[in-house]
Amino acid sequence: MHYFRFDHIILKKAKIIIILTLLFCISSCNLKNKENISTYTVSNIDFENSILIEGIVEPIRFINLVCPRNVDGIVTFLIENGTYVDEGDVVCVIEDNNQQNNYDNLKISLENAIAELNKVNADLKMQYALLEAQVRNNEVDTEIADLDSLQFMFATPTQRRIKELELEMAYIEKVKFEQKLKSLDVINQSEVRKLEINIQQLTTRLQSAEKILEELTIRAPKKGLAIVADSRMTGSKLKVGDNVWNNMPLVIIPEISEMKVKMAVNETDFRHISENDSVTYTFDAMPGNSGYGRIIKKLPVGQPYKRDSKVKFFEVEASIDSVWQLPEPGFTANSRIITTYINDTIVVPQVAIYDVDSMKVVYVRDNKKYEMRQVMTGASSMKESVVTNGLKQGDVISLIKPPASYIRGRRLLPDSIR
Repeated sequence: MHYFRFDHIILKKAKIIIILTLLFCISSCNLKNKENISTYTVSNIDFENSILIEGIVEPIRFINLVCPRNVDGIVTFLIENGTYVDEGDVVCVIEDNNQQNNYDNLKISLENAIAELNKVNADLKMQYALLEAQVRNNEVDTEIADLDSLQFMFATPTQRRIKELELEMAYIEKVKFEQKLKSLDVINQSEVRKLEINIQQLTTRLQSAEKILEELTIRAPKKGLAIVADSRMTGSKLKVGDNVWNNMPLVIIPEISEMKVKMAVNETDFRHISENDSVTYTFDAMPGNSGYGRIIKKLPVGQPYKRDSKVKFFEVEASIDSVWQLPEPGFTANSRIITTYINDTIVVPQVAIYDVDSMKVVYVRDNKKYEMRQVMTGASSMKESVVTNGLKQGDVISLIKPPASYIRGRRLLPDSIR
């Protein structure tokens, strides 16, 4: 009987030891878990939210060499894309049979008009000479008749009357010839003037046609990089044999002293970008080169990513205000657009902020425990958030939610701040 009570006591003590051991292990594990909770020490830093977008370097200004007006022809020569040219170098030649035929026809018409004018002048000159001869003959006949009038006193009345009629007829002929001369002079001026006007018009048209033919040979107006334009028919670079027409771009010569970056931005990022946002650049083709600028243009109308696609991209342009070495047109620019920047403020990781009962809270370490504290947030990014109220520099916050046993109390913001 005594042995049974002794065994029972020993068994009871063993259970107590086991329970104490388990409690110690649990306590040690909890302490270890507590020590393993990652924390973040609050400090004042600069907050920055940015978007990374790839863009293409383009000139701000450029000379656009286009197909001349009223031309519809075929490219017979085209400079290689990306060639550096000097002023006056031929960059493109166009053949337009219609313009050539028009020039040839105008030239023939002008030659015929000049020949017609010369013929009319010669004919009028001959007619004028004949009339002048007739007038002169009439004058001679009149003078002779006047001399014969001395014989009137010895003539019979009939002879005298005949002479008088002859003098009247000579006078009438004289008047008729003088009127013909005046009429011929008027006809001369009118006919010649008409032909001269036609010649002037044909000359002007021929000069215009000649100028168009000269303009079919496109020359570089200045020294620079020649970039072949895209075809409006194929969307790819122009090439020999392609059809070109009125004002169609052929070759572009950029002003390489000033550049910009053009970006295609998705709709989500486009909403967060504003004009005058700062941009920093790096360039794949120029390691070590960097620069900065600002957003200068946002086109509000998006373009589908591809045909019938609901995904749209929006065009955004940024200036290159400063750079170690100016990149060439066509270089890729890795653009970092800074959409928000706040100097010297409290910034905490997003993972440390929790939603509890429609409140934003963090867990602030207080000795060996954690206090749930309400905070007010401001600007934020995918990783960080600005805390405008509820935290101060030096506070230590948990990056994971502590176990419930380690949360002691809560602190809420005053009603006037919420």
